[in-house]
Amino acid sequence: MNLDVVGEPGPTGVTGEADVWVENWGAQAMCRMEDPDVLFVQGAAQKRVKAVCGGCPVRTECLADALDNRTEFGIWGGMTERERRALLRRRPTVTSWRTLLRTARQAYERGPRRASA
Repeated sequence: MNLDVVGEPGPTGVTGEADVWVENWGAQAMCRMEDPDVLFVQGAAQKRVKAVCGGCPVRTECLADALDNRTEFGIWGGMTERERRALLRRRPTVTSWRTLLRTARQAYERGPRRASA
């Protein structure tokens, strides 16, 4: 049993894959094998680092952690410090990015619901 993964019952009461949130996301991050200095770059070099985030299985968890902790430097969850600051300014009422992003991901993974005829 992986204690680093948290699941909550979905609408049917069954814990589903869409309800998974990785607590110890750093151990699964694509960038864990990168030189840390590579992750804290400026300018055009940020695009290469952001590309590493593109296929990361814990990108959402990483971004939520950076936003909740107001991490100032580096690429986190595929966003630069400038992008994160802009997002925080646009959504000043968000008290938990973890909750917001987890809920959004769950809704996305469930897909659109069709109206009953």
